[in-house]
Amino acid sequence: MTTANLLSFTPDNMTKSWWNGNARLTKFSGLLLGAHLAHAGLIVLWAGTRVISEVGNFDPSLSFPDQGLLLIPHLAALGFGIGLDGTVDTYPYFVIGVLHLVASAVLAAGGLYHVFGGSPVLEESENSRAVKFHYEWNDHRQLGLILGHHLIFLGVAALLFVLKATTWGGIYDPTVGTVHTIDNPTLNPATIFGYLFGRNHGVWSAQGLASVSTLQDVVGGHAWIGALEILGGIWHIQKPPAPWSRWLLKINAHAVLSYSLAGVAWMAFLSCFFLYNPLVFPPELYGTGKDSLANVQFLLGLTALGGHVWHASISRAEVQAKSSRVSDSKVPAATKSSSTVVEKEIQDSPEDVTTIKETPQGDVDASAEVKVEETETKDP
Repeated sequence: MTTANLLSFTPDNMTKSWWNGNARLTKFSGLLLGAHLAHAGLIVLWAGTRVISEVGNFDPSLSFPDQGLLLIPHLAALGFGIGLDGTVDTYPYFVIGVLHLVASAVLAAGGLYHVFGGSPVLEESENSRAVKFHYEWNDHRQLGLILGHHLIFLGVAALLFVLKATTWGGIYDPTVGTVHTIDNPTLNPATIFGYLFGRNHGVWSAQGLASVSTLQDVVGGHAWIGALEILGGIWHIQKPPAPWSRWLLKINAHAVLSYSLAGVAWMAFLSCFFLYNPLVFPPELYGTGKDSLANVQFLLGLTALGGHVWHASISRAEVQAKSSRVSDSKVPAATKSSSTVVEKEIQDSPEDVTTIKETPQGDVDASAEVKVEETETKDP
């Protein structure tokens, strides 16, 4: 069966061909960092070129949905390029696109450096700061430190959105059709965390988080997310993972990737519900027919979920293979402890005595010795 073949997949029979991608770099922290930077550069490059392309083909006489725009509606929802009278200025979009191109070049340079100029393993780098971020897959403490830095970056990004909405020009409000700052964001934890349980201001909704109905709640939720992520990042930098988490979450290269893919899949599935929320995806920006967008998100979620299952299976195979090797290494010792050790000592003495010591390792105390002496009879 396919399941049996998948679970029997072990690192020993894994072919490190080009199609294995980053799986070839799991033992090289420097090269893997370079690959991550290169991937990030490609993503940012796509975003920049796509925005500039949409700016070049923008027709002010047509609505956003009629032009098939993909990224400009996201920028407009963030309050960029929309005037008080609803007019659209594409220059901010062009600037944002150029900034993404510059950022992609910086990321690409970093990726090329770590692949061709830096040390393949960060631990061997001459840069002390680079050495700080070297990791081994069985070092939970170091992986927690890296996780903490990721959380802090995500938290800062969430708080930047809060500042943009409340201070730096505001965001687009579909209820009034203009851009304005959001005053008094909701910070009541009962209201914000009530969405996790389907409670929207005391009223139950099957949409859960996707049922958010006010921009104050949207901004307040990001404030809570940003604060919690930064606090969580500081915690993981300062504290090693708890024993229960090390027992619950098996850690190796494929396991970490599988957990990440599971998170991406969950966000993709959740976004399918958010697409139909007119507050966060206004019809005047994204159109009314969102089924195609939801289908794309759903398929991306399925792809990520499949990757999660695949890498989780390989991770489990690695753990099982490691456990088997540990068990096999203990077999000789177990056999030895269950058998009787016979030590024969031949002593040169006038009586030509042969002493045999038998030391059972189990029911009889190890200090007990049974000596059998045999004396040759000499002819007179």
